[in-house]
Formats: sequence, structure tokens, C-alpha cells
Amino acid sequence: MKFLKLNKSLLTALALITVLFACKKEKPTETADLQKPETTAVNPLGDIHICTERSLDGTTPRGAVLKSTKWTPGTTIKVSLNGSTAAIRAKVIQYARQWENYANIKFNFVTNDNTAKIRVSFVSGDGSWSYIGKSTPSTGATMNFGWLTASTADSEYSRVVIHEFGHALGLIHEHQHPLVAIPWDKPAVYAYYAAAPNYWSQADVDNNLFAKYSTTQTNYSAYDKYSIMHYSVPNELTIGDFEVGWNTVLSPTDKSFIATVYPF
Repeated sequence: MKFLKLNKSLLTALALITVLFACKKEKPTETADLQKPETTAVNPLGDIHICTERSLDGTTPRGAVLKSTKWTPGTTIKVSLNGSTAAIRAKVIQYARQWENYANIKFNFVTNDNTAKIRVSFVSGDGSWSYIGKSTPSTGATMNFGWLTASTADSEYSRVVIHEFGHALGLIHEHQHPLVAIPWDKPAVYAYYAAAPNYWSQADVDNNLFAKYSTTQTNYSAYDKYSIMHYSVPNELTIGDFEVGWNTVLSPTDKSFIATVYPF
């Protein structure tokens, strides 16, 4: 992405948010805060590590849940965890199973099985990403965890693993919800994501942040800023007073919505 010219104070703010998402304005008190799920203001890895979606046609799908990629409720999905260590694989299993509590879906975890529909790799430097739902290639990895290590905090395991397995169930990024109106400061967003660790082009930002979901392709609930599928949105990258922290657990809306997608 191409950077637009930024003033000195904004450049300073953008440098700070790689470590700490501090609110630059006092946030209004909301009654919903009493029930909001756990979020964290600080990324335990020190950078904004962003997951990306993948699809068979090379484009990013649009939708809260893509109807065409949904599994049949009651399906047991074989998931092959390929590589890494037994301890790290156990952590992935622990957090991925959170979805089983609310969706009529079961995961059958195995290792090194190329017949599995979901094939997870742990390639460092390749980011964290997943194909959407049951639409996966016939060979190769369909999901990757590129920064999970033995020293990674549990909150980061929770954030990343639940998020990626949400994609595997057909969920798309919440910040591209059909009804959302995030007041992005687009020049600042382009500037931030062009830098490390993402190095995104302007087209990448347009596709992964600004593009909206299609209401005709999808099933979707009300927009939920606390969804596990939401990117972090620092206040410094928006106009006015809007931000979203690091959502690390399933929100109440995540739980109720996935139950409607995969009913028992």
C-alpha cells in the first residue's frame, strides 16, 4: 500500500501502537461494558499480527458466514495438525474446541493425515491464515499458525486459534460486516499497514479492511465489535472516538450466532 503524507504527531502515534493501543480520548461509559467479553489492549507479541483469509479463486470472500462454505450441522471434521510440538498442538486443540460448545460441529484432531479436510501447518514467517469453511484445496495446508511458540501467552493462543477456526467454520472478518460503519482514517491506515510486520499494498488494505460483506451471499447477525472475528482497531487509525481492542475470547454474539448457523 502507498503511504500518504502524515504529520509528525501522527507518525509518532503510529509508532506507539505497535506496542500499546492506548485510547487517545476518554471513552464514554456504556452499559454494555458490564457484559463485554475479555479483550486486551496490548498485543503480547509487540506487533499487530494480522490474519488473512484465503479462498480457492484467490479472492477474499465477503460475508459473516458464507452460505456456500458452511458445513452440514452435526458434521465431524477431521483436522490434521502437521508439525510443531505436541505441547503447541495441544494448545491449538484446547482453544479450537471452544467452538464445539456452541456449534453443532465436532473436530477430530489427528496428525500428518493428508486426507483431512483441514490441514494445519506451523510455518514461521508465513503468518496466520485460513481458508474459509469447507472450500479448501485438495492438497497443501488449509490453515497456518506462523507465530505460536512455547512461550506465546495463552491469551494470544486463544485470540489466534479461535479466530482461525472461526474462518474454518465459514466466518469472515467482523470489521467488514455488511452493516458496520467504522470511521477509518484511511491515510493513517494505509501508512500503518504498509510498514512491518504486514507490508500491505493499498489494494491489500482495501480488500482486508475497507471492503464490505455482501448481504446476498451470507448469513449474518448484528455487528459485534467484541467478536473474536474482529481485527483490532486502534483509536489512532480512526476519525473521532472509535476503537476495538484485542478480542481474545468468543463474545456473547459469537456464541449465539454460531448456534444459529450450526444448530443442535
